[in-house]
Amino acid sequence: MRAAVNLGAAAALAGCAGPLSTLDPSGPAASVIARLWWVMLAGSGALFLLVMGLFAAAYLRPGWGASVSPYRWIVLGGLGLSAVVLVPLVAYGLAAGERLLPLPGSTAVRIEVRAERWGWTFGYPDQGGKRTAGVLHLPAGTPVDIVVTSRDVIHSFWIPRLAGKIDAIPGRVNVLRIQADAPGRYEGQCAEMCGIGHSGMRFEVVAHPATEFAAAVAQAEPAQGAAK
Repeated sequence: MRAAVNLGAAAALAGCAGPLSTLDPSGPAASVIARLWWVMLAGSGALFLLVMGLFAAAYLRPGWGASVSPYRWIVLGGLGLSAVVLVPLVAYGLAAGERLLPLPGSTAVRIEVRAERWGWTFGYPDQGGKRTAGVLHLPAGTPVDIVVTSRDVIHSFWIPRLAGKIDAIPGRVNVLRIQADAPGRYEGQCAEMCGIGHSGMRFEVVAHPATEFAAAVAQAEPAQGAAK
């Protein structure tokens, strides 16, 4: 039994790290999302303990709470206890969501992303219009506006360690601001079931020192046969 518990704990902890882990953030947006997750976990844990405490009291002390009417149990127990936890969580979630939005008047590097079954093409309008396929190059420590669209069906652009998801929709442009705190390699993927090749629709992300970004893009292998 103890071995099973230890194995389960190890498996759970292993899910908190890795190239596609949202709990191993490497950017400001991802850090906000990770903190929100931990706050939500703490809130759900508190609510679970409240419910289990009432259950234990009713089980261990038969007749406990019998003087309270069913109506009051529904209002005070079902609504009151939930509100104590859920209202602060909703307020924190709304505040965290506002922190994910770009500040008015702020500037960022622009990179254009086009999804297409079953791959990704990245364009760098500030770097002479260079395009790469399967590899996204970023300047580290610099805000980047990812301008996302699709050529066929709905996809979803996601780099778990840098930011949240945003849909790639045919005929529409969506913008996501991301930032890598430090140079390094990260992984991204399509997070929307888009067909038989969905599981392999991944891409690599390389964050370069800001001073080396332009040279890295210039030396990168260009996309072959990409539609303009």
